[in-house]
Amino acid sequence: MTPPNTDDTRNASGPPSAQPPGDERWMRVALEQARTAAGRGEVPVGAVLTAGDRLIATAGNGPIGLCDPTAHAEILVLRRAAAEIGNYRLAGTTLYVTLEPCLMCMGAMIHARIDRLVFGAFDPKTGAALSRYRVGSDGLLNHRLEVTAGVLEAECSALLRDFFRRRRDCGRPA
Repeated sequence: MTPPNTDDTRNASGPPSAQPPGDERWMRVALEQARTAAGRGEVPVGAVLTAGDRLIATAGNGPIGLCDPTAHAEILVLRRAAAEIGNYRLAGTTLYVTLEPCLMCMGAMIHARIDRLVFGAFDPKTGAALSRYRVGSDGLLNHRLEVTAGVLEAECSALLRDFFRRRRDCGRPA
């Protein structure tokens, strides 16, 4: 669900901006990671990190299977990318994720110096990029990142909604 007064391609650092052509392509890769996570019983969130047109790392949610509350898709993709590059600083990169990141994940992106965040579905309860907080674009920290919201929002939202509907229908806690 899109928060009021938010354009689908709103750049949180300024006025609405045109969506770069690769955004949908990379979000589709993130959606595949989310579907894979769902197949493992994880909440279906997927993430992709790119530098220009080069794929660096992919990940799906993993807190349940890894018994690790920090194993969100965003954290896992940052870890994999840092290992791939050989540096914890990931300047010049874009992180694509199917659900608006939480405070923990936004903090990790700030520390990694991600240039740009692109997300699909808004998270009105815990979203820390635009919905509840504006971490990274509010001018309060030493690093700013560009935020593009709502890329393939309907598909990202439907994946989450269907996952939780199936869990409720099976009597499993959401």
